[in-house]
Amino acid sequence: RMPTGERYAFVVDWLDPQAQLVRQYLLFYYSNDQTVEMDDIKNRRKFLKRCEYPGVRFENLFVGGTVNIYSRDLTITDYGDEFTRNALQKKMEKTLAIVKPDAMLKIGKILDAIARDGFRVARMRSLRLTRSDAQQFYAEHQGKPFYDQLTDFMSSGTIIAMELVADGAIQKWRKLIGPTNTFTAQQEAPSSLRALYGTDGTRNACHGSDSSASAQREISFFFEQPGRFASSARLSNCSLCIIKPHAFNQNLFGQIIDAIIEDGFEISAIQLFNMTRVNAEEFLEVYKSVLPEFNRMAEELCNGPCLAMEVRAENVVPALRELAGPHDPELARLLRPKTIRAQFGVDKVMNAVHVTDLPEDGQLEAEYFFRILQ
Repeated sequence: RMPTGERYAFVVDWLDPQAQLVRQYLLFYYSNDQTVEMDDIKNRRKFLKRCEYPGVRFENLFVGGTVNIYSRDLTITDYGDEFTRNALQKKMEKTLAIVKPDAMLKIGKILDAIARDGFRVARMRSLRLTRSDAQQFYAEHQGKPFYDQLTDFMSSGTIIAMELVADGAIQKWRKLIGPTNTFTAQQEAPSSLRALYGTDGTRNACHGSDSSASAQREISFFFEQPGRFASSARLSNCSLCIIKPHAFNQNLFGQIIDAIIEDGFEISAIQLFNMTRVNAEEFLEVYKSVLPEFNRMAEELCNGPCLAMEVRAENVVPALRELAGPHDPELARLLRPKTIRAQFGVDKVMNAVHVTDLPEDGQLEAEYFFRILQ
């Protein structure tokens, strides 16, 4: 066996849909050859012999993350040993990031900067805060001269909340966004996100947690109160676009979103999902008897995080299909080289994006992600 320094251990939970029970396993990841194995904790036996499983990536292994192994969605609930805890706890630090209402048209560029700076996006969702939500979130600033203006602004439109993971994520994100005041940022950190996309001291494009206690509280505020915030989806006159796991894992999501916005589309809702095999097959059911790649398409959709977006524009379904390009990226590169699939697709299955095919299905597909899966 290889030295233990190469082996990372995690406690993972799996909800067994038949028994409606949560089963717990130890998941081992060997970094020198990217192999995995699993032990059944309760029954004290080997559950999965050590094997290669390319769908599991080291950067997705953090507490709170999800990995999919042989169609099982496994939620990582803890480190499995002290070595793993000591090696990864600081490396996998979490922070909360918000894209504020004034920067929504720049989300592609902001997400691209996040990916290029080495962050992992663990959770992401768009939402609208009520004024009382905003007041609660910024309660520590109550009584300060900017408090009313800030809470009014933060409840004035759609925002995007994200949980970011990186080595020293809190300070790293604060460095990337720059000083609070946009004008100061333009002087002192001209390439920071606030310098590039902010307007003033309040409308400054982004928010970042300032300490690990704040990060914990703020992540919990947005992501650990199920049903508290309604999705920002309008569920009418819309199309659905899904950035597939291979494109998400290759950090292409910022560029794809930017291409959609630059082409005049509005992204009215966005959320990161980890699909189960059952959900993937249910969503893609209309293609079952039509496309020979159906099984591989369903497998790809649950092969890691995917990013679903409600997209709006005039005649949005055919217009977005036009921008996405032919299903087969090889064909797209020949016939329509500027389309999304031509630029970011690999083959018919890993073709960067799914987009709604029929105008009457736009609302149905958006509802599947932004209502049924909520």
